[in-house]
Amino acid sequence: MSRRCELTGKKANNAFAISHSHRRTKRLQHANLQTKRVWWESGNRWVKLKLSTKAIKTLEIKGLEAMAKEAGINLNHY
Repeated sequence: MSRRCELTGKKANNAFAISHSHRRTKRLQHANLQTKRVWWESGNRWVKLKLSTKAIKTLEIKGLEAMAKEAGINLNHY
């Protein structure tokens, strides 16, 4: 699986690592992804998702159904 949040779509960002002599080399800034089991109320079961920490915080406020609908995700496949 890719390193991408399943609800928000967050992924790695291209950046430079800058040394003391100011020499630049390419690097990636990865999203802070966590594997999380979330209770799906209407499906009456646990759903395992790979989420960014920002998505986990938003999930507590909005709820799983609303965020999945915004992302266009069918929770029956998870």
